[in-house]
Amino acid sequence: MQYNPNNLNFAKTMRSNMTKEELVMWQYLRAHRFLGYKFKRQVLIGDYIVDFLCPDKKLIIELDGGQHNEPNNIINDKKRTIYLENNGYTVLRFWNNEVNNNLNGVLELIKTNLEQ
Repeated sequence: MQYNPNNLNFAKTMRSNMTKEELVMWQYLRAHRFLGYKFKRQVLIGDYIVDFLCPDKKLIIELDGGQHNEPNNIINDKKRTIYLENNGYTVLRFWNNEVNNNLNGVLELIKTNLEQ
């Protein structure tokens, strides 16, 4: 799938400046550690940068902080999810506090989606 080349430098910057929750998640997903599936981080898809992508399963994992609960961002996230789903992806969204307080539950939901 094509991506917006204007976002390439921003994606590289985001890889170097991951949030605490993204770093925790990446420790489980990187290097085929999670059930043997390959994940990439800060991947360009169309005009968007997704947090994590399993290309083989077209599974996207997004980790959202509090700013995603603002009205404008809720609308933008819905548009983004619709775009990604219309292009064959499954999008799983988790709040940062879910990663912090229920990591096992988050990983179990990811596992369930990978095994489908």
